[in-house]
Amino acid sequence: GEKGSAPKPVTTMLRSAALLSAIGAASAFAPMSIPSNRVAPKSSVTMQAMSDSVPFLKRPEKLDGSMVGDVGFDPLGFSNVADLKFLREAEIKHGRVAMLASLGCLVQEIVHLPSEATSNPVASEAFFQAPSGGLWQIFTAIGIIEHLSNGFNMSGETMFKSGRAAGDLGFDPLNFGKNPTARARYELAELKNG
Repeated sequence: GEKGSAPKPVTTMLRSAALLSAIGAASAFAPMSIPSNRVAPKSSVTMQAMSDSVPFLKRPEKLDGSMVGDVGFDPLGFSNVADLKFLREAEIKHGRVAMLASLGCLVQEIVHLPSEATSNPVASEAFFQAPSGGLWQIFTAIGIIEHLSNGFNMSGETMFKSGRAAGDLGFDPLNFGKNPTARARYELAELKNG
């Protein structure tokens, strides 16, 4: 637009949404509350535990709280059908991509490549302005990275046969994962932010 004109409503709305998302994501870095070891009163009647996240639903069997960030949220029952490690890996990867995409939406308003095709500051319009050949290159690169990072094991049964944890691709250049307590805190923060 012209200098001095009001910002476009879409741009203002995207900036507001990005700002609200960033504020909400900051809550992941709040100190963790450690649950007390509560003991249920003894009863002759046994009931299936209810989910902490959706109290009116039963807690899924496989979601027993052993994984970081597990609060029993699986209202559609995916954990009954697919491998739990495979689902956690997908959750972490999607969260990482979402965090990078949020950053990308903000950065692309300031940084532009020297081309007309890459000069649109509105993310929703810029995607459709990109040439289809470029999009296919991106999707191909993502597929290659996905296959290489899993050693060409793409099913839930074979993906973790080496014993690696879900989401652990061996990339920790700053050694944040050396301390197990700090690692658990960072894993929880990553899940909450994603």
